Amino acid sequence: MAVGKNKRISKGKKGGKKKAADPFAKKDWYDIKAPSVFAVKNVGKTLVTRTQGTKIASEGLKHRVFEVSMADLQDDEDHAYRKIRLRAEDVQGRNVLTNFWGMDFTTDKLRSLVRKWQTMIEAHVDVKTTDNYTLRRMFVQIRRKMREIMINQASSCDLKELVRKFIPESIGKEIEKATSGIYPLQNVFIRKVHGDYSDDVGVKMERPADETMAEVPAEPVGA
Repeated sequence: MAVGKNKRISKGKKGGKKKAADPFAKKDWYDIKAPSVFAVKNVGKTLVTRTQGTKIASEGLKHRVFEVSMADLQDDEDHAYRKIRLRAEDVQGRNVLTNFWGMDFTTDKLRSLVRKWQTMIEAHVDVKTTDNYTLRRMFVQIRRKMREIMINQASSCDLKELVRKFIPESIGKEIEKATSGIYPLQNVFIRKVHGDYSDDVGVKMERPADETMAEVPAEPVGA
């Protein structure tokens, strides 16, 4: 045995385990911007793998759908029962510009509407806004009257104006008033709105001067 060597000390194996790389080291943060129709523009942040070769970071962000509470978008807890979906349509610098892509009720709100000795009436109708957005709505109460009001409300305005009607529940209140002579109704809401994945899209939703917005179809459903 050679002098100075200890055979009890084993040599390290070649090709041992590599140090685990931090998955976040190759990702970048982007700010999510809501459409100008909402009071709060800064929605939050999202991660995406940074540009590598032919994989462009902005392409990985486009068409992502973010679900946000309307209470946060309007800075008003009275709207906490609404969930708004925003879809990424464009990327400018580190800002992800979104468009309205739908809305829904929270589960607790839906359950609160179920009561004894009351019947829920649902209906839906396909309409088109003045800026060429195709919409489908499902809503509750006297069906024919509801359809008439929904068609008139949607076909006479663009998507931005229609979203402004959704926020204060003005369409539900109008339906409730119009059907009062038929039967006294309560809790009339546009329950759900969701995006239309067809090629039938409308014009760009208005944004602040330093932002732009790509086209997006929307298909609302209310109840």
